[in-house]
Parts: sequence; C-alpha cells; structure tokens
Amino acid sequence: MAVCLVTDGDERAALAVVRSLGRAGHRVIVAAHGPRSLAGVSRYAAARIQAADPLHAPDDFAASIERAVVEHAVDVLIPITDAALLAVLPLRDRLLPCRIPFPDLARVRAVGDKAQVLEAARTLDISVPEQRVMTSANQAAIVTAALRYPVVIKPSRSLVDDAPGGRRKFGVVYAANAGELAAALARIPTSAYPLLLQQRIIGPGVGVFLLLRDGEAIAAFSHRRIREKPPSGGVSVYRESIPAEPGLVARSRALLDQFGWTGVAMVEYKIDASTGTPYLMEINGRFWGSLQLAVDAGVDFPALLVATALGRHPEPVVSYRTGIRSRWLLGDLDQLLTRLRRSRRKLALPHGAGGRLRALLDFLVLWQPGDRTEVLRWRDPAPFVHELSEWVRKTIRPTVRKPSEPGQGAIRPGGARPEQMAPGHDRRPPVRELSEWVRER
Repeated sequence: MAVCLVTDGDERAALAVVRSLGRAGHRVIVAAHGPRSLAGVSRYAAARIQAADPLHAPDDFAASIERAVVEHAVDVLIPITDAALLAVLPLRDRLLPCRIPFPDLARVRAVGDKAQVLEAARTLDISVPEQRVMTSANQAAIVTAALRYPVVIKPSRSLVDDAPGGRRKFGVVYAANAGELAAALARIPTSAYPLLLQQRIIGPGVGVFLLLRDGEAIAAFSHRRIREKPPSGGVSVYRESIPAEPGLVARSRALLDQFGWTGVAMVEYKIDASTGTPYLMEINGRFWGSLQLAVDAGVDFPALLVATALGRHPEPVVSYRTGIRSRWLLGDLDQLLTRLRRSRRKLALPHGAGGRLRALLDFLVLWQPGDRTEVLRWRDPAPFVHELSEWVRKTIRPTVRKPSEPGQGAIRPGGARPEQMAPGHDRRPPVRELSEWVRER
C-alpha cells in the first residue's frame, strides 16, 4: 500500500478522498491550513500536517508540502483545490519519486480557461452559451450593446494572480438588465479580466465525470444537481446519480482529448429546460465537491486514480448504481436559510422557481430511499461533529455590536461596518431568522 498526502483538508472532496484511500488500505496524511480539519479528524487519516494557505501564500504552501513529502516518504500527492494544484505542479520533478497524478501545468491552466475550453467545444459541435468576451472595462459600451438578458458574468479563469504573491478567486454574477450589468461590472476589479458575458441557460445542471489514462477511460459517472448553494447556481448540496448518457460522455472525452488530458476531470453542463440541449459550462480538472456520491454509487475515483498513479491497471468501471442521492446537510441548510431570507428576484432565480414555502417543504423531506448523507457517516462521525461545530461558531453566534464612535456605524466582529458588507448581507443570525419566519406564518 502507498503513503498518500491529501491537501486542503477542509474541503469535502478531501474527506471523500481520505475515506476512500483509507478503506483501500493506504496510509493517508492530510494537509490543512489549521491544526484540525474536516478530513483531518476522520478515522481514516493516519497523520495531519499544517500548511500555508495555497490561495493566499502559494509559495509557502508549496514549501510546506515539499517538506512533508520528504519527511513522510509520500508516494502519491493529491492536490484537491485549483490553488493547491497550481502551487505544487511546478515542483513535480523536485518531488520525485512522489507522483502527482495530474497533467502538466500548461494543460491544467488550459482546461481552467473557460474561454479556451468553450472555443475548443465549438470545433466538436458541443453546444455552448452565446457569449461576449470583455478583455477590459473600456470595452463595456461596445460588448454589452447587443446582449440578450438575463446574462451571466464570469471571469475566464476562476483563479487569477494577485499581488503580493497570492491568488484570488472569483465567482459568478447574474444580471437581469443593463442596469444590473453596469453595477456588477463596476464592482469587478481589473485583475478578473477577461470576462465572459454569457446567455443564461435555464435548466438542471449535469456533470460528466471521467478518469482517463493514455486515452483510455478507466471510469465514467454522471449526476444531476437537485439543489445548489447559492440557490441561483453554485455548488451542489443535493444531487443524484443518473445514467451516463453515451453521447454526452463521448463528447466530453473528445473535449478532454483536445487538451491531452489524463487523470480525473468533471465536465459540467446545463440542460436547457425548453429544448433539452446540453450546454457546456466548464471543465474542472481535479476532484469535485460531490465526489462522495460517485463513491457511494460504486465508482471509487480516488482509489482508481492512486492505482493508476502506482502503475497498476485496474479494471475499467463500466456500470454503477443510479438513483443514489447525496445530501450535504449543512450546505442544504444554508441554501434553505438563503431562500427564506431573500426573495426570488434578489436571488436571481429563474422564472418558475418555487417560493419560500416550497423550499421549506422540500428541505423537510429529510430522507427517502436511495439517500445518503455526504459528511455524516456513523462509522466515521468525527468529520460531521467538526463541521457542525464550525458551522455553529461561524453562523449561529449572535451578532455582537460594539459602541461606535460619532459618525461611524456599529462595528461587527472582525471590524467591518454594516455599510461595508456585501449587498443583501443579513445581520441577524440565520437560525433566529428561520424561527421568526415560521412563527409569523
């Protein structure tokens, strides 16, 4: 068995990897920013190390990982996040004989560039959203003149280099009209450019997940998103395994082949609710947040990836259980609280999305046949206890207001004033908000 080092211990994907590899008999070491982490407290974690934050201090992170590889004689290094992957790939030769089962840095950067991926998809007759590219804020008047609303605003790269020596992560913004678009563009820093202004596709999200080696598919899997956080579109909090549609798998493989990809990847689509057409959204060339669902359904991607990294030849996985659903309990609770606090318009939900009562009733269906909880596992309960304690600490604790100086707003914990909060930030504890909402009705 191998010694495996898994980074980003606070990520749910890291927990799924640690559980998978621990069950397979590997010795698993978890690296995290703090002394305790979601994956680090798992019974399957043999050891824990602290490392710098790969997003804000990538060089320090890489140095700490290099020391750990040598100290623990690590055979396989598995970076979980994009930030960790970009930080350690330049060290590949220095870390030998430790293996990093991902392509080279140029390929990883290429599949992380949404504009480049969508351009490649067009050559393969894969449907992509109508879009305009803004290379700078000076192009706003020209680029936005012919847009059809609603639109989605997203950076071409989710991670961009940021001074001094760190990286910055950017998400997606929605705009229903020209006024909202102008306001959104005014808040986006120049480092986020180029921007993609895309037609918004309304419909369910579907993922095609692949493990490739030298052009051969070792495993394929697919799921559909049922609920997401934030509700308008983000990480899935409740999802279901579905049959991998052969045509979509074939197109996804062809797209990855364009980049000479090897290893794991998630190819994400939106299915247009009115036409049934799958539109490509992006490729994630790493393990994904809902990885535990694939493992529960019978596709053990982490164990298969390590086996290929060690030069073994596992039998390709050609079937898995469909109708298995995975629920991230606290993430699902977060999306419910968001639905209860804010209107459909403020959340940029599409026409036809259910209201607050529908969201509450859906959430209260706590279990049905085929359901699994993602983090909470009775044979490995410590990660859920850790996650719950962190959620309580960050989410439920009452707002503490300190006396303010003349002419200044009250100071929240951490030093930010209310007027500095993001738009729509709710200043009441979410659980109190939920109880008030239920009492009023």
